[in-house]
Amino acid sequence: MPGHPSQLRADARDNRQRILDAAREAFAARGLGVPMAAVARRAGVGMATLYRRFPSRESLITEVFADELTACASLVEEALADPDPWCGFCAAIEKVCAMQVADRGFTEAFLTAFPEAVDYERERTRVEEHFGEVVRRAKAAGRLRADFAMADLMLLLKANCAIATGPEEEAAAASRRLVAYLLQSFRAEHAVPLPPAPPLTLDKLIAR
Repeated sequence: MPGHPSQLRADARDNRQRILDAAREAFAARGLGVPMAAVARRAGVGMATLYRRFPSRESLITEVFADELTACASLVEEALADPDPWCGFCAAIEKVCAMQVADRGFTEAFLTAFPEAVDYERERTRVEEHFGEVVRRAKAAGRLRADFAMADLMLLLKANCAIATGPEEEAAAASRRLVAYLLQSFRAEHAVPLPPAPPLTLDKLIAR
């Protein structure tokens, strides 16, 4: 299609890549609220060049985070392929939470609706569905507590997201501690009744 990266001149491709690299760094450090002008300055291009390559903030965000979303989908698929359902469940939780801490913008992008980005939306739905299967397998194996709900995953992501706003090393250490605590509480062994799960779903958390 016109404007596809493979059809751009070398200088245009370089500009496009500089914009993506600058946006990725800015979003990771400061979240998605970074002004487009700041991205352009970081990339060393003018606003006209930025908007020629990415006509909207949404188009830039979905392009920047496409790889991260694919990586997230891959790690959930790896969890599904693990012969030990509990180990797969734990690995998926640990890796997703590590991604949150490493890139502040990832959670915001994951929880923002982009109706025009069909591929992005399809990939996010695939992540949710596959993680649901990871949960089902861990429960069927008798390792994950029977009352674990997807709302518990939403609670974990929200709590971990708050931790991720701190200094990088402190945030990483705090996240690992939080995840370890919660994974212990998710185990089926010695589980005791909990208050009802809140009506939290991925669809309700996504900003539209």
